[in-house]
Amino acid sequence: MGTKIPELLAPAGDLERLRMAVLYGADAVYLAGTDFGMRAFAGNFSPEGLAEAVAFAHAHGVRVHCTVNTMPRNGEMDRLPAHLEVLEAAGVDAVILADLGAFQLAGRYAPHAARHVSTQAGVTNYEAARAWHGMGASRVILARELDLQEIRTIRDKTPPDLELEAFVHGAMCVSYSGRCLLSNYMTGRDSSRGACAQPCRYKYALMEEKRPGEFFPIEEDGQGAYILNSRDMCMIDHLEDLRFLDSLKIEGRAKSAYYAAVVTAAYRHGLDALAAGEPLDPVWRNEVERISHRPYSTGFFYGPPGQYYDDARYVREWRVAAIVTDCDGEGNATLSLRNKFRAGDTVELVGPDVRPFEMTVPPEMTDGDGLPLFEPRTPQSVFHMKLPRQVPPWTILRRAADLPGK
Repeated sequence: MGTKIPELLAPAGDLERLRMAVLYGADAVYLAGTDFGMRAFAGNFSPEGLAEAVAFAHAHGVRVHCTVNTMPRNGEMDRLPAHLEVLEAAGVDAVILADLGAFQLAGRYAPHAARHVSTQAGVTNYEAARAWHGMGASRVILARELDLQEIRTIRDKTPPDLELEAFVHGAMCVSYSGRCLLSNYMTGRDSSRGACAQPCRYKYALMEEKRPGEFFPIEEDGQGAYILNSRDMCMIDHLEDLRFLDSLKIEGRAKSAYYAAVVTAAYRHGLDALAAGEPLDPVWRNEVERISHRPYSTGFFYGPPGQYYDDARYVREWRVAAIVTDCDGEGNATLSLRNKFRAGDTVELVGPDVRPFEMTVPPEMTDGDGLPLFEPRTPQSVFHMKLPRQVPPWTILRRAADLPGK
C-alpha cells in the first residue's frame, strides 16, 4: 500500500501538555486560545502563551492546529475577527472550524492558516466533504460515527488534495458528533460552546409521577444504570487499516500531561513500526493501558462500539510520581515531584525515546538543599536521585496506584 504514514495529531490543553506531546513524538498538536474552543475547562492559551507554544512546536518541526470550533451566537461574533487575527499573528498552521460563518471569517482574518473542518460539523458523506473543499477547506475531520468502509468511500470520491482526519483514541460521546443538548438542559452549560458537563456519565433512575422521591433503578440486562456512558476508543492495534488517512487524532485536550505523553508515544511507535513493516513492540502497546481510561472499543470503525453500563469510573492504575528535569551521563537526576513515593518503591520510567523500564527507588535521595530524603512529599518540590542510566528531560517516573485489593 505504499510508504505513506499518517500524521500523528496529539492534544495540547496547556503548555506542559504541549511540550509532552511534542517531545513524545507528535507530528502536529491541536490546542485552543482562550475563546471559541470546544474545551472551555482545558488550560488553553492566552495570546502570549499561544505565541510561545507555536514557537516551541515549530522549533521541533511540529505543526500547530487551533480550534475555533464552537457554534457561536450573535453576541460572540463581534469578537471573532480579533481572535482570528491573534491566531494569524501567532503563526498557527491550521484553524479547526465547524460554523460556516466562522469558516468564512477565518479565510479573511487568518489567511495564512489552513482551514480544517471540525468533527462538530458532522461530515458523514463525500458530497459534504466536497462542498467544504470547494469553499476552501484543506482538510475534513470526519464524524466519529462512520465505519471504515464509509471512510474509504469518502476517500475514493473526494479530491486527492482534500486531507482526511479521523479520531483514533480517547473518549467518545453518546451524542452525534458531540452535538449534545443534555448538558444545556440539565446544567445550563452549553456543550456546543465548550462547556459540556458530561451528564452522559451520570447514573440514572426512574421516578414514577405519583411516587415523588421514590427511585427505581434503570437496568439493561442486569448490567446497571449508566445507560448513556460510552466506552473509550483505541485503534492502536489497527493502524494498518487506517494507513490511507492523512491524519490520526488523539482525543484529550482536557486530559493530563501524562496522558498526552504516554498515548502520543504509544501511537508514535505504532506508526514508526508500520512504516518499517514491523510489528509493534508489545511494551508500547501496553502503554495505552497505563493511562486513565474507560474500557476500550474500536469506535465505529468496525461497527457500533456498544455502551458501557457498569459504571462511569476510569481505569486508573498508574500515577505520575515525578518528572525528570535534568540528568547527567551517569544517571544523576534532578526531578520535580508530582505525587509522593518513598525509597524502596518499585517505579517505572518512560520518556522521549525511552522504552519503559522498571527500577527500585534508591535510599540515598536528597532534597534541594542536599539533605537526605526518604519520602518526597511536597508537590512541585525539587529533589535528586540516582537513575540506572541517563534519560532526557521530561522523562516520567510513575508508580502503580494504591488501589483497593491491590
